[in-house]
Amino acid sequence: MDSYQNLALLENLYRLKSLGYKYVDPISPNLPSISTALPASLSQLNQTIKQCHLCDLSKSRRQSMNGYGSINATVLFVDAYVSAAEDESNSYYTGRSGSMLRDMIEKVLGLTIDQVYITHAVKCKPFGFQTPSVSECNSCYPYLAKQIEMISPTIIVALGNDAYSLLQDGAEDFDLLRGQLIPYGNTLLIPLYHPTFLLRNPSYKKDAMRDLQMIKDTLK
Repeated sequence: MDSYQNLALLENLYRLKSLGYKYVDPISPNLPSISTALPASLSQLNQTIKQCHLCDLSKSRRQSMNGYGSINATVLFVDAYVSAAEDESNSYYTGRSGSMLRDMIEKVLGLTIDQVYITHAVKCKPFGFQTPSVSECNSCYPYLAKQIEMISPTIIVALGNDAYSLLQDGAEDFDLLRGQLIPYGNTLLIPLYHPTFLLRNPSYKKDAMRDLQMIKDTLK
């Protein structure tokens, strides 16, 4: 059960207790929809994310990272998790990986980092080198879904296998679909090699450049 379900269940239990109930059979929590549970503006949503304590990752972070860029962005980059370097610097373009991503955006797509939007599927740094739990990922997903709804990009770029899996609910066909435009709600999703992977495996850079060129052509 994820954190949203836990909170909704507790709310129902306290309500019943206030009415005099001492015991009830198991109940299904009335989960609010994303549109009603979260703020209607990006700035307010960012404040909600900053103050989020829905899961234990809030204990390991310096800050939660809501996102950076333009609400009118045609391209939304989604990374999987906040890295230790990003958490330390509170920057989305830090280190060699961040510099490569900036170059991919500016030198290949011909856009600035202020014209695109970048965010994480999980808004806080995981503990150590651990992969966030399913519950932790589920707690963050409504934030990402709301960002996608608000920004309404032409293309969502999933940076790496982990981000693609989180966007596609555990899908494991990244290598098969990498570089392809996939219908995703009212937009398109394209899985792309993560800059960190490209730094470790430079032979794949040509494939990544072709994928970026396809994104650029699609935006024309």
